[in-house]
Amino acid sequence: MERLTAIADTGFVVALLNGQDQNHAAVAHTYQQHPKIALPQPALTEIAYLLGRDAGIPLVVQFLRSLPQGRFQIVTLTPADSQRIADILETYQDSKIDFVDACVMAIAERLKLQTVLTLDRRDFTIFRPRHCTAFNLLP
Repeated sequence: MERLTAIADTGFVVALLNGQDQNHAAVAHTYQQHPKIALPQPALTEIAYLLGRDAGIPLVVQFLRSLPQGRFQIVTLTPADSQRIADILETYQDSKIDFVDACVMAIAERLKLQTVLTLDRRDFTIFRPRHCTAFNLLP
């Protein structure tokens, strides 16, 4: 099995799948550089909602069916992740980091991933991970 090289957030996946998204080209280029990408299971809810709203349910279905053979590896939350997510949300409550971004952060720490595939610079720039000085944000 290939080693995970990055973790993705919702916006990255939505831009990748929606060819009409203004960030699609940059995201698609970055996606090609990472053979195996962690994707927190809670992100699936946001992805399905945003894709369904903006690009249609057939694209949601296509995405879900592509998961077993694709580059994304769904990562479920552990009890320790839940505690870390709570810590992140509490610590950064003034910054309004959302739940799924906190999931990305906690899982990245657990898996020691330093690269986050995201269009959300603000939340991931202010966060200070435990396992590295700062995340490498792409694209």
